[in-house]
Amino acid sequence: MNVNWFLVLSAFLFCIGATGVFVRRNPLVVLLSLELMLNAGNLALIAFSRMWGNGDGQVFALVVMVIAACEVVIGLGLIVAIYRRRLPIDVDEVAEMRG
Repeated sequence: MNVNWFLVLSAFLFCIGATGVFVRRNPLVVLLSLELMLNAGNLALIAFSRMWGNGDGQVFALVVMVIAACEVVIGLGLIVAIYRRRLPIDVDEVAEMRG
């Protein structure tokens, strides 16, 4: 298959993720949309790595996967802490929380 198809799919997935981040107000959906954007970036890195015939893109994709795992752990921890305090789980109202 041609690399262009992978890049088109990657751009499409990234646009879906960006739309989810900008439109939705639920923090879980925002986290899932961010994961979709990171996976789209990984797909593009792997496609370019395959196009050039070296493994540099695959190494960067592994680094992005580690960062995504850390982001999920921290994000879910924050969402659980907010839920336990009985605060409203809305992205706009959480942005006002200080402390």
